[in-house]
Amino acid sequence: MVASVVKPCNALTVDVEEYFQVAALAPYIERQQWDRLSGRVAESTWRVLNLLARHEVKATFFVLGWVAQHHPDLVRAIVASGHELASHGMEHIRVTQQSPEEFLADARRSRDILEEVGGVAVRGYRASTYSIGKRNPWAFDVLNGAGYKYSSSVYPIRHDLYGWPEAPRGPFWPSGVAGQGIVEIPVATLPMGGRCFPCGGGGFFRLYPYWFSRWAWQRVQKLDEQPGPFYFHPWELDPDQPRVAGIGWKTRVRHYLNLRRMEGRLDMLLRDFCWERMERVYASLLRDGSA
Repeated sequence: MVASVVKPCNALTVDVEEYFQVAALAPYIERQQWDRLSGRVAESTWRVLNLLARHEVKATFFVLGWVAQHHPDLVRAIVASGHELASHGMEHIRVTQQSPEEFLADARRSRDILEEVGGVAVRGYRASTYSIGKRNPWAFDVLNGAGYKYSSSVYPIRHDLYGWPEAPRGPFWPSGVAGQGIVEIPVATLPMGGRCFPCGGGGFFRLYPYWFSRWAWQRVQKLDEQPGPFYFHPWELDPDQPRVAGIGWKTRVRHYLNLRRMEGRLDMLLRDFCWERMERVYASLLRDGSA
């Protein structure tokens, strides 16, 4: 008789924002234009919800406060579907562009709005563009003071827009004492040749052929013997979104590459691995117990 193999459950996360709010397009679309643009986040997020429902998978949705204000019914649908509601800040402003006081106000406001709209406690936070790193570790104390229990705001890689390559690859307490303060849960990376390579989702998942992403996740789980977070955006499942004119080739590749293949690849990823809400996967690390 062959023994069944139990797959470790990883944390599936979704960063809910409009296509025109991403960092790569910030030089081309001013914040003042947002309310005049045709929004697509509700339709694309419903596509995500339907995909997860087909696979009976629950995830953590890091939602912008701006999205919650403009689409309260969408936030309520996320909660009603059994997913975890978490904060992605108010308007996708990088932490590196805010003072501690500004960041605290932003983190508190987004949490208050999400809790009011969603009717549930918000415990998790993800910084815009993974903008917490070695230059602003004070941000963890701010998040702790704002009432968050965990953060997933660090990507331990080298990248021109973000990254903290010296950070631990697995969960850690920025306070230096396990169980004290907020816990940081970095996005999954693959160690090779003394460096960490991205394998935790986003544009890299669209860039790599699926066989490589699958191999990378299998390798990470074999090396670490622990779960890891994966992330994507609803706009990545929207190949018909408007094309922004005048953007550079690097931005064009980052934002539009393989959008039509994304849903199919996610379909395979959800089939090949076990996924759950962030707060459940890492319940033992949270100070007030499991969800």
